[in-house]
Amino acid sequence: MPEITLTAGPVAYEDTGGDGPVVVLLHGLVHDHTVWRKVMADLRADHRVIAPTLPYGAHRRPMHRPPTPDLVNDLIAEFLDHLDLRDVTLVESDCGRAQTVAARHPERLARLVLISCEAFDNYPPGAPGKMIGLACAVPGGVPLMVRGLGWKPLRRLPVGIGALTKYPVPDEIVDGWLRPLRTDKAIRRDFRHYGTHVRRTELLEAAQALKTFDRPALVVWATEDLMMPREHGRRLAELLPKGRLMEIDDSRTLIAEDQPERLAAVLREFIGTT
Repeated sequence: MPEITLTAGPVAYEDTGGDGPVVVLLHGLVHDHTVWRKVMADLRADHRVIAPTLPYGAHRRPMHRPPTPDLVNDLIAEFLDHLDLRDVTLVESDCGRAQTVAARHPERLARLVLISCEAFDNYPPGAPGKMIGLACAVPGGVPLMVRGLGWKPLRRLPVGIGALTKYPVPDEIVDGWLRPLRTDKAIRRDFRHYGTHVRRTELLEAAQALKTFDRPALVVWATEDLMMPREHGRRLAELLPKGRLMEIDDSRTLIAEDQPERLAAVLREFIGTT
């Protein structure tokens, strides 16, 4: 994958290229760009799709500056600037960074898509979010967490990947997500620093600021989500001036894993009609 060096450090990304509408896909904690692999394969025929791997624990090279949620917000804006991306459809899943980016750095955005993500006071979200927060706060907690998720029978439990997906994620994909945390102390240090610098009011502030985001916005929510309250999807859609809500059945938080074809169709329709 190509890689660029930004102020805070290196960021690798996948870029399908092409002249179609630009779509930038943002993933959540302990994932990388591969969480979008099926959606990218579908959209690449008529869109330029770009998926950076953010410093959330599955990144391959440590950052120059210890990451925090606020730093990642600025990193995403700098990423868009560095690649000179314009009229971007910014899409987030799981994490809530795109909300703050849209509020603070809307210049390059044409549209916003929020997919079953952290919002309002649900931050960190659910049992997995609390487990990550505890692992980062306790000495030796991150290696212990990684060992637990590395044991395949535990992955489907509600404190593991099972809270995020209704259907199993292939082991080779999950192993790829966990490998940097398992093998690199510097990556664990990045992850721990991020997890211990969550500013719990951030997404409440972002929600207020989104009331002024005057571009088309789509909120996509999983009807069987165990981590992100269904009510939050409706609330986000209502506060966005040009927001609308689409719910997808037979899926938990990571709709890109559980229902990628349906999600790609929803994104294509939204981008093509707004």
